[in-house]
Amino acid sequence: MSGNTLGMLFTVTTFGESHGPAIGCVVDGCPPGMELAEADIQPDLDRRKPGTSRHVTQRHEDDKVEILSGVYEGRTTGTPIALLIRNVDQRPKDYAKIATSFRPGHADYTYLRKYGIRDPRGGGRSSARLTAPAVAAAAIAKKWLREKHGVEVRGYLAQLGKKAIPFKSWEPVYDNPFFAPNAAIVPELESFMDALRKSGDSCGARINVVASGVPSGWGEPLYGRLDADIAQVMMGINAVKGVEIGAGFRSIEQLGTEHSDEMTPEGFLSNNAGGILGGISTGQDIVVSIAIKPTSSIRLPRRTIDIEGHAATIETHGRHDPCVGIRATPIAEAFLALVLIDHALRHRAQNADVAERVKRVPAQAKKAKAAAGKKLEDPDPLEA
Repeated sequence: MSGNTLGMLFTVTTFGESHGPAIGCVVDGCPPGMELAEADIQPDLDRRKPGTSRHVTQRHEDDKVEILSGVYEGRTTGTPIALLIRNVDQRPKDYAKIATSFRPGHADYTYLRKYGIRDPRGGGRSSARLTAPAVAAAAIAKKWLREKHGVEVRGYLAQLGKKAIPFKSWEPVYDNPFFAPNAAIVPELESFMDALRKSGDSCGARINVVASGVPSGWGEPLYGRLDADIAQVMMGINAVKGVEIGAGFRSIEQLGTEHSDEMTPEGFLSNNAGGILGGISTGQDIVVSIAIKPTSSIRLPRRTIDIEGHAATIETHGRHDPCVGIRATPIAEAFLALVLIDHALRHRAQNADVAERVKRVPAQAKKAKAAAGKKLEDPDPLEA
């Protein structure tokens, strides 16, 4: 199987299966000299891991990361960093009854068609469990981006099923199991998920992720476009079926006078471009939104076929997320961070000696916004 490596200069190659003995990755291209320990990586894994609330899968994995190489005396050496996460709560027997049938909406059918063999235990390589190594690798990327450029990557749940979640502030995101930016709406989300779980069905979600502090100039104008690379890796996240940068599909209804982000000496007046123009970062917040489909593994009976092509009915039991989007916020943050560090290193390699020809302006025209009566503290990233 190919296609297991992400990145050009900062590369991440994952390995393992959902119910194998362990999962992990090899990170290559991390600059030397950065302080790094398991404690720098573990918090993001803890945010992503299963079993953290009644609203997600009750598979209980510690997701404790082990650094096997690439760090000496507490600092990165520039050599490959091997990260290992051991699986401790496998239940392969939960999948015995569906080993010869295909779950509608799942990768079972396409995997068998492509490889002639598949691992039915939780989906094997197609399981969202394999996002854990990427989250671990991205914790390294986040730390480097923060220390070298002051970049912060944050995400939140913007919609759960049909329920849109108005953005209030970043503070509640870290204090509730939904990563919701609105504390008042959490009881409503809990009631919705309790009813959904009881029904045996599943739902989708929308996640918004924002990178602030990104310098202008990252990305290429043609085949290494920053927005194109972001869209590609976001579509590589399990269950993602749509990606928007900035205004995204809202730009269809906008007029040119509304969509184009006007500039003043104080900065941009809006951010419909999502912080990227012509494939290159503008210095504004990079704003990405992803659509996550409903979980394919549900216990309600559905029509399918078996490996012989005969009609069958399938019910998926075991431990599954009624909405995989609930745990997707740290995953979306991770994949955005991995793209950003790769482009930061690519920009440094080719353009470190480029002289400034344009005076830098603030990313956000606060004076203009204040004059327009807009809130300056914690604005909705999609409205900023």
